[in-house]
Amino acid sequence: MQLTPDELISEFHDAVMELYFARKRIVQLEAENAELKARLATADADA
Repeated sequence: MQLTPDELISEFHDAVMELYFARKRIVQLEAENAELKARLATADADA
C-alpha cells in the first residue's frame, strides 16, 4: 500500500498522538502503583 505524502503525515500525527496519550496514561498508572505499594507496605507494617 502506497501512501500519499498527506496520508503519511496524517498517519504519523495519529501515531504521535497515540504515543502522547499512552505516555500520560503510563504516568498515571505509575503514580497509582506507587500509591498502592505504599498503602500495602503500611498495611503490612500494621499487621
